Amino acid sequence: MLATFFAAHAMKERMSRAMLARSEVHGIGVGYHDPRNPKKGAAVIIYTNTLSPTMLRLSSTLTMTTKGKVVTVPVRFVKSGKIQAYVDYKKRIRPIPAGYSIGTIGGSGSVGLIVTNVPNASQRFIFSNNHVLNPSNSSAMTETLQPGGADNGQLGRDTVGRLYRYVKLQKNKSNWVDIALSIPRTNRLLSPRYATVGVLPGYVTTYRVGERFKKVGRTTGLVSGVVDSINTDFQIDYGDSLGTLNFKSQTVVRGRNPVSLPGDSGSVWLRERDNYAAAVNFAGSNDGRVSVAFPVNWAMKIFKTRIARPDGAGYVKRVKKDKSPRSYARQLTARELASLKVLRARSKKRKRT
Repeated sequence: MLATFFAAHAMKERMSRAMLARSEVHGIGVGYHDPRNPKKGAAVIIYTNTLSPTMLRLSSTLTMTTKGKVVTVPVRFVKSGKIQAYVDYKKRIRPIPAGYSIGTIGGSGSVGLIVTNVPNASQRFIFSNNHVLNPSNSSAMTETLQPGGADNGQLGRDTVGRLYRYVKLQKNKSNWVDIALSIPRTNRLLSPRYATVGVLPGYVTTYRVGERFKKVGRTTGLVSGVVDSINTDFQIDYGDSLGTLNFKSQTVVRGRNPVSLPGDSGSVWLRERDNYAAAVNFAGSNDGRVSVAFPVNWAMKIFKTRIARPDGAGYVKRVKKDKSPRSYARQLTARELASLKVLRARSKKRKRT
């Protein structure tokens, strides 16, 4: 006897509490046993992370009596992953955590991190890409908007700070990083947290091929990926303003779905297992499944900053390399670090009348 929706609903009500108590189950409802063939009757639908043998055996054990007849209620499993509410990372938010829209009147990127000076941790900064906070790639004291201009951010109403420090992108030379800091009007505007994750413990000095990462960006939101390659040299297209620039020793993080789309520039990859910041996203492939990034450690050394926490500054987790040291993202040499000049934004000179 085919299961009716009445029987499937009764069975769903009977088992809902116990099923939702299982960590791998995210939802339970009623639908067709075979959506392509409704004549096969109704079923209990279970949304789950995994199809374990225990779960699969349920389809032959769900029976109930309806009008004196024993009815077996089939189960259809849907592998869904964790269900979460969609967050609008393009909206205006105060105080500002990492992951949300940031930029200038000309466009939007992502807040990579909220960082602080060391050792006293008295001043907080917005950390992102230079091309996000300083699209002119010059020392002009550009105002920082949250949300950025591409998300209807407006000067005055949404101005949260100004360009403070940056490393200039170089034509006809090798580049290593795309980084800038914005100084807020007041520390109270910034939340020393990372969207959907919370307070970060700190950052790692390196990472290896095969490590699993996650990040939050203005466009793609919360995504995950795997370190596909390290020490990778790239030609990155910056469009009409800068053309194609050469970058050395970059990292590729690949995702099954898009992980780096326009507006995600500046977002920071975290190690999936412990939430330590690892790499800074600044470019990606046309389909969004490839993120080009560089170690957070480089940026922290260049700016002499650490990740901000409510109680001060985060930790520096020194990663010990195993028997395959070449599988880890490398450190910048002292000479390479010295070549990366940190420039300061300057206010525009007033013309004499």
